[in-house]
Amino acid sequence: MSADGMPETVYLTRERLVEMENELRDLKLNGRKSVAGKIAEARGHGDLSENAEYDAAKEEQQHLELRISKLELTLARAKIIDAKDLPNDKIYILTRVKLKDMKTSEDFEYLLVSPEESNFEENKISVTSPIGKALLGRVKGDTVEIKVPAGMLKYKILDISR
Repeated sequence: MSADGMPETVYLTRERLVEMENELRDLKLNGRKSVAGKIAEARGHGDLSENAEYDAAKEEQQHLELRISKLELTLARAKIIDAKDLPNDKIYILTRVKLKDMKTSEDFEYLLVSPEESNFEENKISVTSPIGKALLGRVKGDTVEIKVPAGMLKYKILDISR
């Protein structure tokens, strides 16, 4: 929430927005139908007070509805961003950053994205993560020291691109 109590804007790429809309549609159409079928089947097994299948299906329904609510809230706050609309001179969201770890001499490449799009396995890090925050506004050639839970990291920014 922002200072005025309004939900924060969520910045998404068009591709991620479409993925989330498709997931929401699938959960509403197929997910709800599937869970309703499981509940009906479990209800048919008799006494609900000691019916583990019924309890599991109701819990699954709660998780499904929670996911639907989160998706709806995120999509209601979403604003599409496009890398071509952002400047190329500094590190911003949707910037691809090539870094050199000054301790190990290893090179890394990350894409800075919104928290909703972050995926460490795909080298997509959130602009709100410690590394993301430290890189924002920096330029090629800068050296940054970043405090992370595991200690201090020191990176040199080798390149930035869109």
